[in-house]
Order: sequence, then structure tokens, then C-alpha cells
Amino acid sequence: MSVLLTLNAGSSSVKFSIYENTTNLLTGQVDNLGPAARLVIDDTKTEIGPADHPAALSAILRAAAPTLTGRALAGVGHRIVHGGVEFHQPTILTSDVLQRLAALNPLAPLHQPHNLSMVEAARKVFPDAVQIGCFDTAFHHGHPWVNDTFALPRSFYDEGVRRYGFHGLSYDYITSALARDYPNLHEGRVVVAHLGNGASMCAIRAGQSVGSTMGFSALDGLPMGTRCGQLDPGAVLYLLGKGLGHTEIETILYRESGLKGLSGISNDMRTLLASDAPEAA
Repeated sequence: MSVLLTLNAGSSSVKFSIYENTTNLLTGQVDNLGPAARLVIDDTKTEIGPADHPAALSAILRAAAPTLTGRALAGVGHRIVHGGVEFHQPTILTSDVLQRLAALNPLAPLHQPHNLSMVEAARKVFPDAVQIGCFDTAFHHGHPWVNDTFALPRSFYDEGVRRYGFHGLSYDYITSALARDYPNLHEGRVVVAHLGNGASMCAIRAGQSVGSTMGFSALDGLPMGTRCGQLDPGAVLYLLGKGLGHTEIETILYRESGLKGLSGISNDMRTLLASDAPEAA
């Protein structure tokens, strides 16, 4: 019997599931990526020490070995954060497609490079399995033009500077659950919040995305674990005027802001809730 492996390489974790037809055989994640990562399967937590995304995949495959033994892996499904203008359907991840997706790395530097490196790692481990990409931006594809465009010269929109929206796979699942369990609510207007190390809200009408707090990049909207959220563009000009370069500003906005920047302690709500420091309140 063949099985499918799904991989979701986020900014601070790698989640996985193994399916035989529609039966979930195993689900877990490696979270807290960095110096003290841990593998979590059901209620069992295993400390694995320092781990980046490739090391997380190795830990996952070791844990999944008993489940995969004797079963053929037919395909690997990957969450890809940014599909840009071009990709808004599940897509076979060929080398050419991966190259085009890599061009979007600057728009989602905490995610896209890790998503794509996970694809490359899976291709090496499972060379005969088809690799499929599913895109967070796809759920928001088809917004009304007025909801997608910025009030910049039109040529920038034509180049791809527009609101894409993210966390689409999460919103797609939620709308499918609403359609199944609460069809009347599904057919109306709802606002859904996706809250985690990355956070956003989405306005949905009859199961279709109308607008998202996230826009051109995964920075916009709600403050997040390490990302700033909505920010006056003038603040970026101010930082440029102080002599900070592109890399320094990118680090501040993506990696040193949000809960981590405000508290000066951590981007993890569990750490902040357990802390007595006034900055954690």
C-alpha cells in the first residue's frame, strides 16, 4: 500500500503527517527550532538538541521509519508560503518550478527558503516520489483588484508588487470545516484569525477570501512572534536615514520585532506567560 507524506516547514517548526488514503497514520512536529528543538508526537516529547530544518527532517524520518517500513511513498506534499502571481494551484515541484519559486525568497525570507530546502531534502531521500507544492497565497488568489493593489504607480502592480495574503492553507481548511459543520455560517461573512508565531486575519465571504491583514510580504498586519506587523512605511525610511542597510532592516523587521522585540525576552507566548518580568505582561 502506498502512503503520502506532508511537510509544513514553518519559521520555527516542521510539522508532518503520513496518510494511507484518507487515514492519518502518524502526525507530529519538530518545534522550537534552534539550540533546543524537540520532537512532539502525540503526548510524547523528545529533546533532540540543536536542529535546523534539514536536521528536523532527519529526526522526523527516524521517528516515521516504523510507519513507512513496508509501505511505498507515492508522494510528498509541501506547504510553500509564496506562489507569487504564477502559482495558485497544487503544482509538481520540478527543478524549473523550484527555481522560479526561489525568486520569491525576498518576500518571505523566514519561510520560502526553508520550504524549498525541505523540498530539495525530500527529493534526495525519496527520489521516486512526486513532490507537490501547495501555496499559502493560493487561497487569496482572485481578490478584487481594489483589494490587491497599493496606491503606487501602476507599473509596480504589473511587476508583482501587490497584496497576496498568506496562511491560505489554514484558511482553506477552516472554510472547508465551516462548510461541513456550519453551512449557513460558511455562506455568510466571517473573519478568521490564524494565531501563532506568524499571525493574520482574513475576511471571508461564502468561502472565498476577500481581504487579508497580510499583504505583499509576510510582515504586514498583526504583530507576530518576531515580525513587526503593520508599520508606517515612513518608519522604514527613518531607519534608512539612520544609515541602516537592507540586511539590518530586514533582520529587525523579520527577526527582532513582534513579541520578541516588545518584550526583549522571547517570541514564545509560553515563555512570556511564565515570566514575572513586567516586559512580559
